[in-house]
Amino acid sequence: MESKLYYDIHTHTTYSHGKGSIEDNAAAAVAAGLKILGISDHGPGHIGYGIDMKKIPEMRLDLARSRELHPELDLRLGVEANIINFSGRLDVAPEDLKLFDYIIAGYHFGVLGEAPFRSVATHAGGWWYSVTGRSAQRAMIHNTDLVLNALDVNKIDVISHPGAKASFDIDAIASACRGTETLLEINNRHGCLTVEGIKQAMRYDVKFIISSDAHTPQDVGAADKAIARAEEAGLDPSRIINLRKEFYWS
Repeated sequence: MESKLYYDIHTHTTYSHGKGSIEDNAAAAVAAGLKILGISDHGPGHIGYGIDMKKIPEMRLDLARSRELHPELDLRLGVEANIINFSGRLDVAPEDLKLFDYIIAGYHFGVLGEAPFRSVATHAGGWWYSVTGRSAQRAMIHNTDLVLNALDVNKIDVISHPGAKASFDIDAIASACRGTETLLEINNRHGCLTVEGIKQAMRYDVKFIISSDAHTPQDVGAADKAIARAEEAGLDPSRIINLRKEFYWS
């Protein structure tokens, strides 16, 4: 089925915890009619499935092979770095950020960062929020500050699934992204941005990107759930930078 997106830059492979190879994702992207495909496996700080930074040359070689097989597809290597440190530093060392074509960053469980005990407390609060939908005000402020600090210290291209896994002040994040020209992701796999989150963020002069967050090749380019939320929120579709114009709503 043809994707409703021009490109999808948030997909995972077996280099982290995806189920397909780079070539599997590339072939799926071509079948879906995508023009650009980004591989963005998890940053190395994730205990369960972070990428091995020593394998970056191997990933680049895999991309080169897929480019030869699919010259019509623009293949790029990114990373979904992890936000956890109050210093603002991501789990990719500053000197290693240049190894990637673009940087996605988001909050995930399973990352301890520079202050492990504080991170465990953060994750406990996030887990409680995921289960109950409730969060203390101080936890939301704490989580939001992590994102704001990361935006201040790094050139982040996309904030992934803001609002997933823990509570965040979407207004504060959207306002900061306006200044850094960072895209806010409407994630097809996760429920975030939620409809309410989109309504909050669209009050600011920010752009949005829809991502499949594919963990299997068959999900590369998937967008219907994210598009439905954006339409329900009343978002001007022209603010979604990778949505095909033929799928705009009125």
